[in-house]
Amino acid sequence: MTSRSLRASGLAALVVPAALVLAACSGTGGGAPSASPTTGSVGRPVPQDCDELVPATTFTVYGRDFERVRTPRPASGSAVAQIAGQDGRVCTWRSTADEDVTVTVAVAHLPAAQITQLEDALFAQGGSVPTYTVEGYYSLRSGTGRADAFAGPYWIHTSSTLFTEPGTAQPVVDAVRHAVAPDATAPTGSPTP
Repeated sequence: MTSRSLRASGLAALVVPAALVLAACSGTGGGAPSASPTTGSVGRPVPQDCDELVPATTFTVYGRDFERVRTPRPASGSAVAQIAGQDGRVCTWRSTADEDVTVTVAVAHLPAAQITQLEDALFAQGGSVPTYTVEGYYSLRSGTGRADAFAGPYWIHTSSTLFTEPGTAQPVVDAVRHAVAPDATAPTGSPTP
């Protein structure tokens, strides 16, 4: 049984959205994370700007032109809002042909304990994606695909209606992973090789 399997067996009965897991984790110094939500930031700023995280050439695979939304507004309580609250980088691009088609990317640089809690929560929910090079997960709800990947200390989150399966999110996940942690791979025993 892998270390991930052992951790997940303790979480099997507790399926918690990743954003709530992060909200429940505060950097309380030497102790364990607190059990109550906090607005305190435990993340470090992500130095790469949006164009470094996802170069414009990444979008050519979708057969559309995109422009960056200069003031993205994440929905309250969403994973994107949680990442923004952790000094993360939030980027949104809109199709020039159809402004209802967007791609959102959010990246947080977090302590190992918070990364592990997020990985465990997403693992318990299922949707592991072995092609993301690092530990990755995908889900599709209400027509919007969501991909999460963990590259070293970085939580990479992206969502779009274009992401109808794990592979359609991969160009964006790969671009961001390459920008923040090009040498990152899935840990031994992880469900993602």
